[in-house]
Amino acid sequence: MAGEDVRALIDINLEIREGEYIAIMGPSGSGKSTLMNILGCLDTPTTGTYELRGQPVHELDDDALAHIRNQEIGFVFQTFNLLPRASALRNIELPLIYSRIPGAERNRLARQALEAVGLMGRAEHKPNELSGGQKQRVAIARALVTEPGIILADEPTGNLDSRTGEEILQLFDKIHQQGKTVILVTHEESVALRTRRILRILDGRIEKDEMVSSTGVIVTP
Repeated sequence: MAGEDVRALIDINLEIREGEYIAIMGPSGSGKSTLMNILGCLDTPTTGTYELRGQPVHELDDDALAHIRNQEIGFVFQTFNLLPRASALRNIELPLIYSRIPGAERNRLARQALEAVGLMGRAEHKPNELSGGQKQRVAIARALVTEPGIILADEPTGNLDSRTGEEILQLFDKIHQQGKTVILVTHEESVALRTRRILRILDGRIEKDEMVSSTGVIVTP
């Protein structure tokens, strides 16, 4: 009906601690993408509050939100979001360009990030010269290059075959082991069980908040 309010998220009460490894699961239209967008400061709640490391995100202006997205959160998308005419190295440098980091330092940091994902040999290759798994590695390196404390990944294995997807998940495991907060949005149970906590979203609500053991078994509270 015209004028009817649509509530994408309802009564969400959530605390995520630094260094957690979390999966957000739910069917299409469940609200998981909306929750991811709010957590990543791509959107702000119309009601309620959201604090990130003590900052009241819901009160910040666009410039402050852009700074958080550039410096504190690294994003990885299912479709990679790489510039088609830019090399892998240049794509990784992009967040540093926005931060006005000098060229030589940008190059050093981008190469360091590329090495961290095991892709130094493809530094000058453009996206059309890379496999799906290599493109995702470039996207992960780009997310890491500003050394954010939080990595947010939306269906990071959705366009990959099972073997390549496993390699990418091993990278996220490693990133988490280095102390970063890693949040994966996924519809795959096998992916979610790699994490240590699963938030199951349905009709805009957190239906279940489950802990996962180191062996990939859901622990009953």
